Amino acid sequence: MDRKQLQHQLAYMRKSLFDQGYLDDQFNQLEDLQDEANPNFVEEVVTLFYSDSARFIQNIEQAMIKKPNIDFGKLDDYMHQFKGSSSSFGAKKVKKECSQFRECCSAGNIEGCIKTFQQLKQEHATLRRKLETYFQLVKQAGIAGRT
Repeated sequence: MDRKQLQHQLAYMRKSLFDQGYLDDQFNQLEDLQDEANPNFVEEVVTLFYSDSARFIQNIEQAMIKKPNIDFGKLDDYMHQFKGSSSSFGAKKVKKECSQFRECCSAGNIEGCIKTFQQLKQEHATLRRKLETYFQLVKQAGIAGRT
């Protein structure tokens, strides 16, 4: 694929991530911080999020298996951290699921927590796949731009 085709495909993919509600304006703001001195800044932030979020997911799963003695306060604290981390790079659908999970915690609704958590994990994995593809395309377009 030539450079122009790659750039067009990259622009289309980026637009679809916003149009489909996966990303919000925070992603744009991160991209604005990226420069020649740190050309992979956004990818590094996203990679750090996925590294941290694996720990959040594990902590939440461990806290939810303690039926019937669920500590909704602890679950809410974990999800608050997860939501903040998701917000830091604009993971809109993940952040929305975090908010819904927290509402279930406030209501003491473990079934709602379980259902929402499954949806959150699905959105988390889908976004990860989409962003991995996006960043691969960014690299290809960058390489094509140098040849």
